[in-house]
Amino acid sequence: MRRKSFEDAACGIARSLDILGEAWTFLIIREALFGVFAFDAFVERLGIPRNTLAAKLETLTAHGLMSKTPDPADRRRAIYKLEAPGRELWVVLLALQQWGNKWLFEEEGAPSFMADRKTRKPVRALKAYARSGRPLTLEDVTMIPGPSATPALKALFKSLP
Repeated sequence: MRRKSFEDAACGIARSLDILGEAWTFLIIREALFGVFAFDAFVERLGIPRNTLAAKLETLTAHGLMSKTPDPADRRRAIYKLEAPGRELWVVLLALQQWGNKWLFEEEGAPSFMADRKTRKPVRALKAYARSGRPLTLEDVTMIPGPSATPALKALFKSLP
């Protein structure tokens, strides 16, 4: 049974999840962010089935998050590199890691942290800020229509606090 596609959804979250919404996808991106580029290396590091990896890499390359080029050392093989949209996901992975470290490793402590390469100190917890610099909480934010919002979406947003 195929899942519903959100590629035409009028929501950045839904469209993003249409491409990224599976655990394997984020684990592949995690590995690529930290230097894994070869198909076999992804399989070895993740324990991912080869057919699943092939499908995920195809999706990531089709959407421009990764590029596929022949491996200069062995032209029969390919290497996969993150492109700008894929590289920008490091902040999403940082947020997931910080959330997981806080809520899922309370007793034993976090197994790893993203850290500043120069200082080797863990990255400060992500926060959202108003343009003025004021820290924001969930109660401080709402959704507003953007330039491509449909009339129905604009009406929906008017009903939000």
